[in-house]
Amino acid sequence: MVEMPVATGHADRVGIGWRGELAAGIFAYIECIDLLEVIADDHFRAKPKEIRALATLAAQTPIVLHGVAMGLAGSEPTETRRIESMARLVDALRPESWSEHLAFVRAGGVEIGHLAAPPRTVRNVDCAVANIERAARIVGRAPLLENIATLLDPPACTLDEAAWTSNIIDGANAGMLLDLHNLYANALNFGRDPSELLLAMPLQRVRAVHLSGGKWIPEPALNHAPATPPRMRLLDDHVHDVPPDVFELLALLAQHAPQSLDVIIERDGEYPEFSQLTAQMERARDALQRGRGAASGLREAA
Repeated sequence: MVEMPVATGHADRVGIGWRGELAAGIFAYIECIDLLEVIADDHFRAKPKEIRALATLAAQTPIVLHGVAMGLAGSEPTETRRIESMARLVDALRPESWSEHLAFVRAGGVEIGHLAAPPRTVRNVDCAVANIERAARIVGRAPLLENIATLLDPPACTLDEAAWTSNIIDGANAGMLLDLHNLYANALNFGRDPSELLLAMPLQRVRAVHLSGGKWIPEPALNHAPATPPRMRLLDDHVHDVPPDVFELLALLAQHAPQSLDVIIERDGEYPEFSQLTAQMERARDALQRGRGAASGLREAA
């Protein structure tokens, strides 16, 4: 018999991303999982039988949907068919929320194959807000919006990441999915303090959190002299454990964001024993509790 830690009863919730490779572990440890995040794009063309299976899963554990390819922060209107696919899935599964990235993934009909950061400008803010408001009308509710990791600082920016993110989320009147490893990687890669970047984000809008891991990789050789060691950059790859510093950022977030938070552990490969993933969920719960405790202590001292 598997010994399972029990999910906590506080307002904050901690869960994991649904992956087929993790299904057996998820069902074995379902009692310690507060919610599951399902990648929506994987099921846009699912057969009715597959949708019924997801609906059965949703009846056992709360689910949220996560989109990856709308390109809401692009300067072109998001394709209607992509938004309608999300709307159909939301209607079929009735998730507690749905989310997408603040990224562009295509331009001029060309798919670039990954999430990219656009130039952070006032014009881009306006384009993103228009895309988000249109998506909200078609789906029936606004998405939570996720910050992305980038190895290249976008050219021609007139706004920094925090200001750009805040302007879009406030302009669209949407909530935020704050990816703490993405934030951590961007801060380290571009010479910022992760805690300072966190506190500059629109924390009052955060409703959900992603935690993941990554690895250090060398910059391409063209960016440094051949005789000098390459500069290293942190790549967000979702196939490593959540690093301790990211759990500390979660504690800091919990200290400064009093609203309840849904925290998801993301893992997309090199899957460990599921007990290792539940241990990361418990570390997330501990970080949340420490942050809540620190906030309570500050209120009492005041």
